[in-house]
Amino acid sequence: MNDRPLQPSRRVALGAMAGLTAAFALGAPARAAAGTAYVMGYFTESPNGDGADYGLHLAVSADSLQWTPLNQNKPVVTPSGGTGGLRDPFVLRRQDDTFVVLATDLKGTDWSLQSQYIHVWDSADLRSFSGYRRLKLHDMATHSWAPEAYWDAGRGQYGIIYSAVDSSGHNVIMVNYTSDFVTASAPQVFFDPGYDVIDGDLAVGVGGVNYLYFKKDQTLVGARSTSLNPGSFTVFSTPVAHGGTEAPILVRSQSTGTWFLWGDTYTPNGVFYAWQSADLASGTWTAVDQRLYTQPLNSKHASIQPITTTEYDSLLAKWGAPAWNRLKSYNYPARYVRHSNYVGRIDEYPFDPYTDSQWTLVPGLADTAGVSFRSVNYPTRYLRHSNYQMTLDVDDGTTTFAQDATFHRTAGLADTSWSSFRSHNNPSRYLRHANYVLRIDPISTSTDKADATFSVGS
Repeated sequence: MNDRPLQPSRRVALGAMAGLTAAFALGAPARAAAGTAYVMGYFTESPNGDGADYGLHLAVSADSLQWTPLNQNKPVVTPSGGTGGLRDPFVLRRQDDTFVVLATDLKGTDWSLQSQYIHVWDSADLRSFSGYRRLKLHDMATHSWAPEAYWDAGRGQYGIIYSAVDSSGHNVIMVNYTSDFVTASAPQVFFDPGYDVIDGDLAVGVGGVNYLYFKKDQTLVGARSTSLNPGSFTVFSTPVAHGGTEAPILVRSQSTGTWFLWGDTYTPNGVFYAWQSADLASGTWTAVDQRLYTQPLNSKHASIQPITTTEYDSLLAKWGAPAWNRLKSYNYPARYVRHSNYVGRIDEYPFDPYTDSQWTLVPGLADTAGVSFRSVNYPTRYLRHSNYQMTLDVDDGTTTFAQDATFHRTAGLADTSWSSFRSHNNPSRYLRHANYVLRIDPISTSTDKADATFSVGS
């Protein structure tokens, strides 16, 4: 969920041109290592609502850190029943290797809405979805928030956990059991530490221990148990947060074994932060440098599921990678290149209009071996320099404009795995930010190099 009050009782047309060079693969998805990839399910919101879409969105990643939204960051399926929208989607790989998707039945932010149902879809491959239904979980006058599911081998059934206000008067984590996600057993209290808790996320069978992370107040906290029995979990971890934080996601790197804990913040709304740990049993986490991860644009309350390289390739083939890119600053990785009042600058994500930060990378207007940055929401305008300052201007067809709007990609001046952009007609100068405003300058110091280094992704 997002920014819910916790109450006492609940508290390119050009891009397709012949002559595209390798430069235009700058923001292409990374190739996943054999057998290791990930899919994320999420919905979208942005500060003023420009990016709100309460359908199921999907993204893929080769490393669980850098994410590529699919289907142009549009939903792949939207509920047809209930409120007609979803929050908090959860993707589970079932025992038969197919998938089931669960989600909160809520379109928007009416936290007072009561719903005893959740949305459910079946999918063989996340390329198509079938069997849409709403599954009833309880008869209480409350909600069914943030459903997740897991396989309970001891019971030979799946458990569905979710947040609801029971007779205690506060949110607890409930559980129902099911074999088919069509019918479910009567609800039981799975976890109630005596205070309001929402957004449970499980890691099952890690060294013989099961871990449950959840939101307490504005922080993420962990509990653990050697069984999956309701009532068996006890709190043990050090809380982590970055502002108001909710919606924990536990994911283990398939390549390194490192554990990551993702959290969705609502102060500001719509930013994911990540922490890492070599050992879940320690209960302590270290913040991950924001340079190392990039969430899908406007993503909210997600889930992450390991997939195979074949599935990764299949999802990209079906839904496609974005036709647009975003540029992240190297030394201010919370900030992205955008235009504002037709001035180029870097600003902290999230903001509206979020489309100000989306760019179509096209062959350079003055040299097709270079690149020009065409605005997505003002497609007749390009980033160009004028008196060395970057502005968003309409292409007037002149040679001067074409040259001012053309850049050549180089290895990042501060980090060669990133990118820098040299001016075509002022080749001693590079695109950089100064006091968050974009310009072209000669580069000499380490600060200059960091200012002139960007990641091109989506």
